[in-house]
Amino acid sequence: MLSDPIADMLTRIRNATRVYKDSVDVPASKFKEELAKLLVNEGYIASVERVRDEGAKFDVLRLGLKYGPKREQVIKHIERVSRPGRRAYVGRDTLPRIHKGLGLAVVSTSRGLMADREARRAGVGGEVICIVW
Repeated sequence: MLSDPIADMLTRIRNATRVYKDSVDVPASKFKEELAKLLVNEGYIASVERVRDEGAKFDVLRLGLKYGPKREQVIKHIERVSRPGRRAYVGRDTLPRIHKGLGLAVVSTSRGLMADREARRAGVGGEVICIVW
């Protein structure tokens, strides 16, 4: 049993992009699906699809990975910030700016998962799930 399924998902994405895989499968959950959709909307991964393979007990999320025109990695760095042993909460005034706004901090707010820019616009803080650039 995994103690941190979100960190597992981010590690699978990190490892798959390092070896230039076209897609990666992750055990499905609603939270991971919302996180993947946010990464699609922000342009870090190409697609997300919930699938159930024949004979499988559980659904998986198939994440299509994205690369540049010369196969350069779109995700240069992806890191879990808040984890089960040490939660990281920020107020609306202290939302992080990743690489002067060129990166992304995913924040879990009372209004759902948001990019740091959206949370700043909405004036809400929350738990910083991960950072990506």
